[in-house]
Amino acid sequence: MFLVKTWRSVAFGVYGYKNFTQSAFKEHSKNFRPEDMQSQIEGKNCIVTGANSGIGYAAAEGLASRGANVYMVCRNKERGETAVSEIQSTTGNKNVYLEVCDISCITDVKSFASRFSSKDVPVHILVNNAGVLENDRVITSEGYEMNFAVNVLGTYTITEAMLPLLEKAAPYARVITVSSGGMYTSPLMEDLQFSGNKFDGVAQYARNKRVQVALTEKWADKYKDKGIGFYSMHPGWAATPGVATSLPDFSKSFSEKFRTSAEGADTIIWLALQPKEKLVSGGFYFDREETTKHLLFAATKGSHSAIDSIANTLHTLSSL
Repeated sequence: MFLVKTWRSVAFGVYGYKNFTQSAFKEHSKNFRPEDMQSQIEGKNCIVTGANSGIGYAAAEGLASRGANVYMVCRNKERGETAVSEIQSTTGNKNVYLEVCDISCITDVKSFASRFSSKDVPVHILVNNAGVLENDRVITSEGYEMNFAVNVLGTYTITEAMLPLLEKAAPYARVITVSSGGMYTSPLMEDLQFSGNKFDGVAQYARNKRVQVALTEKWADKYKDKGIGFYSMHPGWAATPGVATSLPDFSKSFSEKFRTSAEGADTIIWLALQPKEKLVSGGFYFDREETTKHLLFAATKGSHSAIDSIANTLHTLSSL
C-alpha cells in the first residue's frame, strides 16, 4: 500500500505540473473554440455555491455577464453583499442575488432549499463550487467532520433538494460540481469522516473530491431519464483565497505558476453554455474536454463500486 500511495503522489505531481499550471492553460487554450463561449443565457436561473470569492465568484461573474439570473450562495452575508454589488457593477446585470447559507450545516442547506423552492422557478444550472480544506479535524455543530460536511454532505444535500426545480428546467438543466485534481491521489473510500487518531486534511480533501466525481456518475445514471445533465470538473491549480489559506507552502512555491480564478472557472462556464448533446453526463472535465478520472497504475478505478453504499449513507445523513 505504501508503494501505491507513493506512486499516486508522484504521478499526480508530474501530471499536475504538466497540465494544471497557467502555462498549461495557455497551451491548452490554443485548441479552444471562441464561439463556444459566445452564447447568451438570458433568463436562465443559475445557483452558484461558495460564490463570494475565487472560482465561485469568477463563475458567477461569467454567468451574469451572459445574461443569466444568478443566485450567489454565500455563508457570510457581508462578503456576499459586496460580491453581488461588484458583479452587478462589472456586468451591468442587476439580476444577481444573494442567498445566505452555510453549506456545512445541513439544517441551513435544507432551509435554503425550502426558501428557494417557494420561488417555484426552474433551476437551469446548479454549480456546486463551495469547498473547504481544513488541515485539522474540525467538527461542525451537527457533529460532522468539516471537510466532509461541506465538500460531500452539503453538496449531496443541496443537489438532491434542487432536483424538482432542475426537472422544471429540463432538458437544459445541468449540475456542475467543482472537484479537484487532488482526487487523483485517492481511491473512493467508505470511511467518509476520516476515522482514526491521525487526521490528514489534505488526504481527506482528496477523498472528498473523489466522492464528488463518483457521485456525479451515480446521479447521471440514476436520473438519466429526468433531462438533467451531471458533470464534474476540476480547475487546475488556481490562485484562490482558499488555496492560500489551506496550502500556504504549496501556494508560496507555485504562486507564479498558478492560474487565475477566471482561468480556473473557464470550464464551468463552458459546461454551462454547451449544447448537452456535445457533453457526456457523468463525465469529468478539464480545460473544456472530458478527461480521465484515474491515473495510470493508481488502482483507483475499481473503488467506484463503493458509491452505492456511500450514496445510501449520504441519503440517511441528509434525511435526519
